[in-house]
Amino acid sequence: MHQKPDRPTSVSDALRNFDELPDSAHVRQPVVEALFACSGSTVWRRVKEQSLPAPRKLSPRVTAWNVADLRRALEDAEAAQ
Repeated sequence: MHQKPDRPTSVSDALRNFDELPDSAHVRQPVVEALFACSGSTVWRRVKEQSLPAPRKLSPRVTAWNVADLRRALEDAEAAQ
């Protein structure tokens, strides 16, 4: 399968290019863990507590978070500090 050249291929690529991603883009759980410096368990706990946005089911085996939703959550976290 051929991958689009501008599509992040790893967590570090997604983090490095996060500011350039369109609001409509989606990222997977490892990126969310890195953005919020927490474990996978903490991501899901925060989703349940609604301090992180809920992910979207893109297909039966793919769950991802919307970039615009994550940006708002990051802004909220910064404002709370």
